[in-house]
Amino acid sequence: MSLATLKKPAFLLALLILIVLSLVVWRQWQGPQLPAYQVESRPLVQRVVASGEVSSQSLARVGSELTGVVKARHVREGDQVQPGTVLIVLHDEDQQARVREAEAALRQLTDSSRPQAVAALREAQSNLDQASRELQRRDALFDRKLLSSEAREQARNTEVARRVARDRAKLQVDALAVGGSEEQQLLERLAQARATLAKTRILAQYAGTVQTRQVEPGDLVRPGDILLEIARADSREILLPLDEKNLAPLALGQRAKVIADAWPERVLDARVSYLAPAVDVARGTLDVHLQLESPADFLRQGMTVSVNIETARRDQALVVANDALRSRDGPHAEVLRVRDGQVERVGVRLGLRSIALSEVLEGLQSGDWVLAADAEEGQRVRVSPQPLPAGVVQ
Repeated sequence: MSLATLKKPAFLLALLILIVLSLVVWRQWQGPQLPAYQVESRPLVQRVVASGEVSSQSLARVGSELTGVVKARHVREGDQVQPGTVLIVLHDEDQQARVREAEAALRQLTDSSRPQAVAALREAQSNLDQASRELQRRDALFDRKLLSSEAREQARNTEVARRVARDRAKLQVDALAVGGSEEQQLLERLAQARATLAKTRILAQYAGTVQTRQVEPGDLVRPGDILLEIARADSREILLPLDEKNLAPLALGQRAKVIADAWPERVLDARVSYLAPAVDVARGTLDVHLQLESPADFLRQGMTVSVNIETARRDQALVVANDALRSRDGPHAEVLRVRDGQVERVGVRLGLRSIALSEVLEGLQSGDWVLAADAEEGQRVRVSPQPLPAGVVQ
């Protein structure tokens, strides 16, 4: 075997070792491989997602205007009621007695008091006529010097007294006449008695569903006691206790999607209809009300639902993953951009923001690479591409 033949394998081995060492040095010079996102333009929808519960916009708390004992209860939880439906009946013996008493007083006016007053007026008028004639006769006798002034004065006083009696009788007739003050008082008394009697029958004021009942026959109830709660059938909303940190992007009229946990296949359209004026300091939440845009008879009071509120939308926006943001302060943040294999710290201004993505208004361009891991500025690194997450607020 020649010397040249022996040297060839050694040369190849040395060359391979040199290539491997070169690659190692090259990799070390390039730096570690780190996960990174590429800035790109895409549609962006900002949403707020939270859990809430079905709540009636009008939950009526039914009570009694009277103090009384329950005679009958005609509904229970879950019953559907219509306007005028009898809910509860109280014992009404006292109220019926007052109605009968008022009706009797009105009949007495018609059958007795009014005719007696008319008869008394006729008698008083007759007495006045007689006294007037007697006064005229005595005046004539006095003028002929046949009667003393004392006798004439007595007749005059009698005529005055009977005129006063006639006027009093006339006032009494007027008071007892049809449409007079006495009749009006008795009619009002009767109407009040009947109204009080009607209050012993507690009726539904509108269509709805009975939610709770707090009373049974035999219970003593008083004004202010809550006997039933009824949710209106034609007005239903979603009550969403939202964490106050998500309050900033919310506004009245924003569109929302509502999904009941029990019926995940049924997606309901809604809009933000009310924002509470104050935050619940105990929970750190703000009550947000969503008005459903179409009836949903399958929903029940207190049912848990998932709510997705669309707070903003961009048809095209330059976006960056929130994982890549550093030193975030309001609309400003910093990112670690990789340019020519070298890390540089860049300030950016943000627009729409969500847990997943943020809109970049200034500082980056489409195609830039930003790191999702920590690195030193000026460090050489290699990019490990990562897919951008979806642009939805969780």
